[in-house]
Amino acid sequence: MVKELGKKVIAQNKSARHDYFIEEVYECGLVLTGTEVKSLRAGRASLTDGYAMAKDGEIWVSGIHIPEYNQGSWTNHPPRRDRKLLLHKREIAQISGVIKQGGLTLIPLSLYFKDGKAKVEIAVAKGKKAHDKRNTLMEQQMTREVNRELSRRTSGKSSGKTSGKGKKSDADYD
Repeated sequence: MVKELGKKVIAQNKSARHDYFIEEVYECGLVLTGTEVKSLRAGRASLTDGYAMAKDGEIWVSGIHIPEYNQGSWTNHPPRRDRKLLLHKREIAQISGVIKQGGLTLIPLSLYFKDGKAKVEIAVAKGKKAHDKRNTLMEQQMTREVNRELSRRTSGKSSGKTSGKGKKSDADYD
């Protein structure tokens, strides 16, 4: 059997970076059943409602939806169950300490296969307020406009303002 190499992304939580300030990111393994792995290999999962929590000296992820495997029989798994994350003890202690301070939460950012093993990327994050989200969007828009203008200038294209369908007006010839 050929061993898979590289990283194959299965699911991403795109709204996480919009809704939270990301403080620190960790890569963890997942404890999965056979049908869950087969369903993930088919590229089916959702992280939108997912969150992680510290419980009894372990980190658990909840709310991740991995649908039942189509060819599975009575051995199929429940789609939304708590799954244990595999981390080093010092990482668990560090994450638990930070979360107990308050105001921070653990959220999954992405779910992927790395060299054939299922991994989840979790982040210690702080929730954004509505005005923070607006500021972030305005900053992104300004950066995008600056980059667009720089790209236009370096490529040698002028603004070439024309009136109508590509026809230059009399003001363009002055």
